[in-house]
Amino acid sequence: MLDDALANIVHRDGTKSCRFQKGKGMLPRGQHSVFGDFPQDLAPNAWSGMKSSSSASKKMSRSSSAPGGVSNKPGHGFGTYHAAFVGLGGGPRGSPPGPPKAGAKMLRPVPPSKFRVYFDRGDLPVCINHAAVGGGLQWQVDFDKLDYHHYLPVFIDGAREQEDPYRFCAVQGTYDLLLHATAAKIVPVVPQLIIPIKTALNTRNPVIMCTMLKLIQTLVLLGGGIGETLVPYYRQLLPVCSIFKTQNENLGDQTAYSQRKRLNVGELIHETLELLEKTGGPDAFINIKYMIPTYESCMLA
Repeated sequence: MLDDALANIVHRDGTKSCRFQKGKGMLPRGQHSVFGDFPQDLAPNAWSGMKSSSSASKKMSRSSSAPGGVSNKPGHGFGTYHAAFVGLGGGPRGSPPGPPKAGAKMLRPVPPSKFRVYFDRGDLPVCINHAAVGGGLQWQVDFDKLDYHHYLPVFIDGAREQEDPYRFCAVQGTYDLLLHATAAKIVPVVPQLIIPIKTALNTRNPVIMCTMLKLIQTLVLLGGGIGETLVPYYRQLLPVCSIFKTQNENLGDQTAYSQRKRLNVGELIHETLELLEKTGGPDAFINIKYMIPTYESCMLA
């Protein structure tokens, strides 16, 4: 499974261009040039045509901010509606609209990561090795001398990036750090990994979720009590998994070609939950069941 995960991170999963999502404010914008942003007095309207992430968040929450929790958009061709659909005499006044969407699976803006800042400043001891087959990273410091408390959370935080070279360096660097370290070296760092993993899963982006679920599987497969260390943090990691647990592709008699890169969110969540139960000790199942009531144990004969 580790070899398959390493083979699938060379090419970015998903669309080739991030320009459209940047224009909608769903992905963080980069610098104006390789030398940094333009001065505000010389180029005040450099990003005037781009939406910010805050505006995207406000647009998604606009429907929930209406009085009574009902959107003020016209529906069914009967004009603007608020709450009442009965006239003064008690007669009907048009058909009421359907219930508003909860938006549980709606995409959230991807917040900028610390990895992007460190990479732009040149503070990371890695560089891209273009001579490697399929691409690779060249580490300038031995893994035994690296401070995992500092670098591992930064690389996992950058795994939610969708633009190269940030995504490639972050994901490949995370796998390199995990595969060249012992479980005893990773266990003390696990509490610092919860917030980056939770932030990535809360974006509701299927591509980012698949990448993060694969990293969680690689993390727990290292053994050494890492699975048991994650049990107290199930309340932070599993709520989004409960929403997308049934997100499986049903193409009927057609063929789905996502098996090679393992991009089916529902199957990845099911695999991850089984690995968490197997490696989490005796308290893993009851904690998973508390967060995902529909989950059934894979350990019971």
